[in-house]
Amino acid sequence: MRGRIQPKNLRQQVTVERKRRNVVFFTIIILAFLYMGTTLLLGDMGLIKYLKLKKAKNNLETEITTLEKETKTLKTQINALKEDPYYIEKHAREEFGLAKPDEYIFQFQNDAKNQ
Repeated sequence: MRGRIQPKNLRQQVTVERKRRNVVFFTIIILAFLYMGTTLLLGDMGLIKYLKLKKAKNNLETEITTLEKETKTLKTQINALKEDPYYIEKHAREEFGLAKPDEYIFQFQNDAKNQ
């Protein structure tokens, strides 16, 4: 005998075989669940990849919204520069420091020491 317990009768032999089958069956089931769980979490279409893609999507949607607002603002400024003479004058004065003839411009500098 090689270290195995020999059943004395048929009933014990059937019981030993059932236990052995149950151990094999549950081992296979546990391995299958571990494989499926690992695949669901770490696979190409897994949960971790899904969460990363969802975060990237949200970031891109936020960036798109910001760019659309900026585009709308720039279009408004372009239309104002094309059509509104008062806006053109204001823009020329503020951006380029231009003045009308016989007009004085005072520019004040902020000292960091005085603040």
